[in-house]
Amino acid sequence: MTINAEEARVIAGVPTGLWIGGEWRHARTGKEFEVEDPATGEVIASVADAGPEDAIDALDAAAHAQASWAATAPRYRAEILRSAFEKIMAQQDDLALLMTLEMGKPVAESKGEVAYAAEFFRWFAEEAVRIKGEYYRSPDGLTKVLTSRSPVGPSYLITPWNFPLAMGTRKIGPALAAGCTVILKPAEQTPLCSLALGSILAEAGLPAGVLNIVTTSQPGEVTDRLIEDSRLRKLSFTGSTEVGKLLMHKSSTNLLRLSMELGGNAPLIVFSDADLDKAIPGAIFAKMRNGGEACTSANRILVHRELADVFSERLAEELANMKVARGTTPGAQVGPLIDQDALSKVSGLLADATAAGAKVLTGGSRVGDHGYFYAPTVIAGVPRSARIFREEIFGPVAPIYTFDDDDEAYAAANDTNYGLVSYIFTESFRRVHQAIDALQSGMVGVNQGLVSNAAAPFGGVKHSGFGREGGFEGIDEYLDVKYAALNLS
Repeated sequence: MTINAEEARVIAGVPTGLWIGGEWRHARTGKEFEVEDPATGEVIASVADAGPEDAIDALDAAAHAQASWAATAPRYRAEILRSAFEKIMAQQDDLALLMTLEMGKPVAESKGEVAYAAEFFRWFAEEAVRIKGEYYRSPDGLTKVLTSRSPVGPSYLITPWNFPLAMGTRKIGPALAAGCTVILKPAEQTPLCSLALGSILAEAGLPAGVLNIVTTSQPGEVTDRLIEDSRLRKLSFTGSTEVGKLLMHKSSTNLLRLSMELGGNAPLIVFSDADLDKAIPGAIFAKMRNGGEACTSANRILVHRELADVFSERLAEELANMKVARGTTPGAQVGPLIDQDALSKVSGLLADATAAGAKVLTGGSRVGDHGYFYAPTVIAGVPRSARIFREEIFGPVAPIYTFDDDDEAYAAANDTNYGLVSYIFTESFRRVHQAIDALQSGMVGVNQGLVSNAAAPFGGVKHSGFGREGGFEGIDEYLDVKYAALNLS
């Protein structure tokens, strides 16, 4: 399958160079790397492949622009973000198609992400003018306390491939609103959405050097070179826990401010009093959003034993009827996994689970000979000793476990190093509050399979990381607090 004229037009409209100091340029390496359509395995674009020298050029530009950008009026920064929000929404169809081509998700789902991504710019446009300080009398009455907030400084933002536009705006929005300059490094699988976003922000009037975009197939070399430079003051990373730990260690040399949004292993608990007409669609959304390639994906579905059989049967029936196809296909509900490594991981986890005694109720195999498609899968009777209980799946496989009482459910839900999000389904007001307190996660979805919201603080605990993105809290990650003691006697 080759791309059609409309797809070719959208791809051709995206710059493929590095965006440094307000200019599109080739990489100093003289190299490019290829971007693949995961639905077909075909190359759809080639982009500049930056090396460490390019990274330092980007940091030079960010450091040079930092003082002037920090000095701009908050309203000026807000208007740029608001303009970018409007431009994203005006280009929603093209951006959604671009996202589908490089990442694979169905176009309808890509449109939803574009709107979600744009919302971070609108939200932080409004937060830019609300950066507050405090003024109060000290308890001893001898001085006045004055606090203010100032931008952290040049910030390095590393985004993943699974939400290629929203993860960029979720980091860029608060950084720019706070007055920080930025170096953005998108995942090598999905650089095109970030490059398109760079064009949009330039059109919105963002000054040269405030945003710099470095695409690379050498992320380790580029990142190491940046974080060892003392001019960099902030690192925000979304990705695996293993890489996050490594970055934390390396960032200690210059004591960088860190935000880490890492892995997840989300439990979804269906209590005995749950309304299955809510729980089934909620579980499908929590599991199958983004084809299961989300850190918020419901990885462990814990169902009260009394409901387990009917829940499993209904869930398997629904997933068996989902249309698996290239994301541009009309009616497509599940696109491909991102690459061969992802396909191999999902297949390996399922093979381990079935070898340990799990029963496949639907799916359980690759779909087609081209691309990286995997059938929506439900498995039951999974022993908790299986790898799939411990490891992040990142694919369309829904393992079902049973429990007999609430305490057992909470213990199973918390039996993980991760703590990003939990989901619960119950009709009991008392149980809702008990669960919120009992579950060890940064977020809880109550009778719904979606928690992502630009106006809410997104983030986890334990090995799922620290720091929050979105909400009132998001901008604080890019601000330092300064205190002045005023002797007014």
